[in-house]
Amino acid sequence: MSRSIISTDQAPAAIGPYSQAVRVGSTVYFSGQIPLDPATGVLVEGDIAVQTRRVFDNLTAVAQAAGGSLGQVVRVGIYVTDLAHFATVNAVMAEYFHAPFPARSTIEVSALPKAAQVEVDAIMVLD
Repeated sequence: MSRSIISTDQAPAAIGPYSQAVRVGSTVYFSGQIPLDPATGVLVEGDIAVQTRRVFDNLTAVAQAAGGSLGQVVRVGIYVTDLAHFATVNAVMAEYFHAPFPARSTIEVSALPKAAQVEVDAIMVLD
């Protein structure tokens, strides 16, 4: 099966040897997004809610570039540097996703690239 690389300037460029997303058949695998401003490549300033919104905005842009939307996401992986932010991240996620919600994991990590507080990856299945 062939694969297609998904790329958009509406989300931050990769900061390493990876693609924003890869499509194989009808499945799209998103790389982790941290809260970088797509225009500047700089980490957005603000609290965990601001950073989480930027991450989901970035994921939305990649989903659209792949011909889909967050409504087609079937799995989300969330990585936070402090699980005390769990409720805030949940509240922000609820602004972007509606029932039936995707499967999800939330994991506390010791650090993320560029000192981000949150990173999210996802899997989307196109209709």
